Amino acid sequence: MRSPFSLKQEFLKKWILGLQRCRSSKKNMSIFERKKVIKFSADVAMASARKGTTCWSRALIADAVKEGNADKHLAEKILGPASERQPTEKVPVGAMAYNKRIRSKKILKRSSVIRRTIKCAPQAARLSSIVKRLVGKRRQILRSLIPGGEFMSGVSLIEETLDYIISLRAQVDVMRSLASASKLVNLN
Repeated sequence: MRSPFSLKQEFLKKWILGLQRCRSSKKNMSIFERKKVIKFSADVAMASARKGTTCWSRALIADAVKEGNADKHLAEKILGPASERQPTEKVPVGAMAYNKRIRSKKILKRSSVIRRTIKCAPQAARLSSIVKRLVGKRRQILRSLIPGGEFMSGVSLIEETLDYIISLRAQVDVMRSLASASKLVNLN
C-alpha cells in the first residue's frame, strides 16, 4: 500500500480536476446540485487514486461510468480515457457456482453439527445461534455500507472495509486542509 501522503496528493489532484471540469460545464447550480457534484467527484477521485486495486474502488468506478448515469461524462473526465484505466477483474461464473456449492456443503455440515449440539447442550446451542444471527446482521449492514460489499466474503469484507476507511480518512483530511486554506485566503 502506498503512503498516505501520496494517496492524499493523488486524490487532491483528481478531485480538483473534477471540480474544475464540473464548474466549466455547469454555470448556475443550486446548493443541492453542488453538494451532489462535490460528493460524486470526491468518490470518483478517491477510487481513481486507488487505481482500481480494491473491490470498493472498482465498484465505485463501474457505478460512475455505467450507462444511464447523469454524471458519466464528468466521471470519464476525472478517470481519463477508458484505454488508460486499469482493467477490472471479472469473476468467472463457474467459480461463483463452485463457491456456492462449497458454501452449501458447509451449511449442511454446520446444520448437522448444530442438531447434535442441541441434543447435548440446548442452552449453548441457542446462544451460539443467536450470536451467529447477530454477527450475520452486522455483516449485512457492513456489506451495504462498502461499495461492492454485497459480493465479498467475510475476510475480504474486513480487509476492504479497513482500506475504505483509510481512504475516507485521507479524503476528509484533504477536505479539511482545503477548507482551512480557503478560510485563510478569505481572511487576507
